[in-house]
Amino acid sequence: MHDLRALRDDPAAFDRAWESRGLSAHTPAILAADERLRAIQTGLQTLQSMRNELSRQIGQAKAAGRDADVADLTARVDSQKSLISQNSKEEAERRDHLHTLLAALPNLPAPDVPLGLDEHGNVEIRRWGEPVGREAAKDHVDLGQGLGMMDFEAAARMSGARFVVLSGALARLQRALGQFMLDLQTQEHGYTEVSPPLLVRDAAMFGAGQLPKFAEDSFRATDGLWLIPTAEVSLANLVRDQITPADRLPLRLAALTPCFRSEAGAAGKDTRGMIRQHQFEKVELVSVTTPEESEAEHERMTACAEAVLKRLELPFRTVLLCAGDMGFSARKTYDLEVWLPSQNTWREISSCSHCGDFQARRMDARFKGPKDKTARFVHTLNGSGLAVGRALVAIMENYQDEAGRIAIPQALHPYMRGMTHVGAEA
Repeated sequence: MHDLRALRDDPAAFDRAWESRGLSAHTPAILAADERLRAIQTGLQTLQSMRNELSRQIGQAKAAGRDADVADLTARVDSQKSLISQNSKEEAERRDHLHTLLAALPNLPAPDVPLGLDEHGNVEIRRWGEPVGREAAKDHVDLGQGLGMMDFEAAARMSGARFVVLSGALARLQRALGQFMLDLQTQEHGYTEVSPPLLVRDAAMFGAGQLPKFAEDSFRATDGLWLIPTAEVSLANLVRDQITPADRLPLRLAALTPCFRSEAGAAGKDTRGMIRQHQFEKVELVSVTTPEESEAEHERMTACAEAVLKRLELPFRTVLLCAGDMGFSARKTYDLEVWLPSQNTWREISSCSHCGDFQARRMDARFKGPKDKTARFVHTLNGSGLAVGRALVAIMENYQDEAGRIAIPQALHPYMRGMTHVGAEA
């Protein structure tokens, strides 16, 4: 959500920011709706003042025994009450309309975010590791099916497209990846492990920026709750409707959860394999901090996500997204892209976003120090640390050998009970 006072003060800055994200100017409609709302609110206050004055006069008339005046004043009060009721209804409608306009608009890009409308405007910041080119590199689907441990047909029979069944050592490797990532973030990087709800209310989805824009990309249960598309929703909402003491910040939270996405907006994309699934696992990182510390926290979070790929010895690059390619709630985003030999390209495996106070305003999440006169909105950040399924894909493709076996990265050996390869030992 946006700061309406700031928008009134400098509407041109807001329009320039939204235009950099490929949107047309929206401030004229917002300011017009705001003006109509304030007009009805002023009129409502006048009516309420008049009603109060009439009520005072009724008391005086009763005390003086002026029954005729009492009757006349009472009739006028009843008329005022009717007008107040009508205006209150109109005020609520105008307030909801303004809220709807603001809720549909994305966050404003930070000043150092590059211009651009799609991935072609993104800027590579750094690389780690050397991509290995293999002319005969198999993709993860052929590798998994060759091992007899990856079954898309069985998954389709019970669930439809974009699901997979993993079994044997490959299923264990996926479990090991999730545990390794969670241990690294909690034991070495200071994140607190959380086991959050996987079903949330509308307000929680709205607070994290998933509603109303991404309703079609999410799954809704029959009782109206939503299956989380990312643990960011649950973790960020831990501070909703709260004033957090400043000395508790930053809050650094991590969760390994299943995630569920309908992928309605990705029809026809990545239909082969595990890159884009309806159900997947992810270790999510969320930080809640002060405005003064949030930029440094963003760099720190990105480094924490990068550490996973370094430990797994997977080549990757860090990319600063342009304005038009960022997510709805983000003001600045770094993507980590891992190398996939079968595609001879980089694929996103993590996205670390600085949301500023955008989510906090939607959640009414604030903080206050002992010397602060008023509470201020927190800043929230989120990042994948990492997407487990895509990490599994990257390991399979980068660690394959000519026999179709998958070497297990050294960092995962403690989780695999001595197993060094997926597939028959030589």
